[in-house]
Amino acid sequence: MPDITSVALKTLKDFYDLMAATRTVRFKTVASLLDGNCVVDEAAASLSHALESLEAVPEEDGKKILSLDGTRTIALDMEYEINEMRKDIFYLEEGEETFLEFLSDFHSGFDEYVQAGRELLHGLDFNAFITDRDGTINNYCARYLTSIQSIYNSVFLTRFAQNNARRPVILTSAPLDGLIEISVNPESEMYYAASKGRECLDLEGRIRRLPIPRAKQEAMDCLNARLTELTDRPEYQKFTYIGSGLQFKFGQSTVARQDIGTSINAAESDAFFKILEVLVAELDPESKNFRIEDTGLDVEIILTVETSGDGLKDFDKGDGVKFLNSELDLQMYRGPHLICGDTGSDVPMLEAALELTSDVRAIYVTKNEELAKRITGLTRGALIVPEPDMLVTILGTMSPAMR
Repeated sequence: MPDITSVALKTLKDFYDLMAATRTVRFKTVASLLDGNCVVDEAAASLSHALESLEAVPEEDGKKILSLDGTRTIALDMEYEINEMRKDIFYLEEGEETFLEFLSDFHSGFDEYVQAGRELLHGLDFNAFITDRDGTINNYCARYLTSIQSIYNSVFLTRFAQNNARRPVILTSAPLDGLIEISVNPESEMYYAASKGRECLDLEGRIRRLPIPRAKQEAMDCLNARLTELTDRPEYQKFTYIGSGLQFKFGQSTVARQDIGTSINAAESDAFFKILEVLVAELDPESKNFRIEDTGLDVEIILTVETSGDGLKDFDKGDGVKFLNSELDLQMYRGPHLICGDTGSDVPMLEAALELTSDVRAIYVTKNEELAKRITGLTRGALIVPEPDMLVTILGTMSPAMR
């Protein structure tokens, strides 16, 4: 396992390189832990050095300051990277039982929510387990490509996939390459479905994709070229360094206009959104190819799909579930299934599963009362929890050894 030494982080590249190194350490550590090997001391030492490097970055107004190119600087929220590093070190040094006590102290109502989840899932062997990633089974990060999965997170999820779910699927809006680069789960344990399910890495390492008509793909290629040209301009480059950055997915492109740390002035963020609206209208004046979805943080430019009789619609995660069910032979006509998400864009996953069988359980991570009512209105077999760590702990403590 490669050692990570304490280094002085001066540039954004230094930061990204360090986080990539922690991904390598975490991936190897998870595999060793699941195999029953003891590697905690070496891994904890490497992550401690990485943590020292992150904590030593100079701060202004609570943000870490790094150089972009030697002349310009950028202010970054590194709360996710630092907090998850601390939790992993604690997990490795103190053990799982003490770590769960730490989570219980850290999150209000932790034990009650975890117990409710275990009761909901008790005794069930799930046919399909389909879950969103960010905000659902992974805590939110201010940047996608440094949101490296934590060791404890991967151990809990993998244990559930191995013991309680025959067909585990992580289904996200992110591009497939990016999803794999930030995940540390062992290979061939889970399906990685990206771009809302349009593309998937199966358990044999093959990439499956839902075909896109040639004319639609040409429109997508043109859009991506224009987005690249726009964000290459010095005044707009900052949007590629925050939140989701610039992501070219299969059938969809995402441009960040803000992050959870509010790194961008609100007026500047709104102005950038209007520029993107004008660009899309110029390329697609009749709205035949694209729809825009603004989350307030990301601008999603989505390739439309033909429907049976209602014209055009956005491709959503429900469409992704149906494609994956057919392409991967998930046999979702038979349950039980477990569906997990955290936003309105994850609701179509649950709706699609319920169309195939009523034998479905759902755990959604949200503090939004309207979304919670929407989920519990779809099925009585639903639980709402406020934190991803609660959901991950529910899953990680369901295996026979933990009951």
